[in-house]
Amino acid sequence: MAEIINLRQARKAKARAANAAKGEANRIAFGRTKLEKLATEKAKTQTKTRLDGHLLTKATNHEPD
Repeated sequence: MAEIINLRQARKAKARAANAAKGEANRIAFGRTKLEKLATEKAKTQTKTRLDGHLLTKATNHEPD
């Protein structure tokens, strides 16, 4: 026999679970301290600078005149 459920309660439980998942994602994305954000930005800048320093030539337009 099938289990009888209250659809209103099931809808609300589903919405609560979705909100909890969204909240967890927001805490991961936006819940960082200023120092953590600055450290990440500094690491990105250092990586880009190091990578650009290894280029043989700068990207220029090599089309003949």
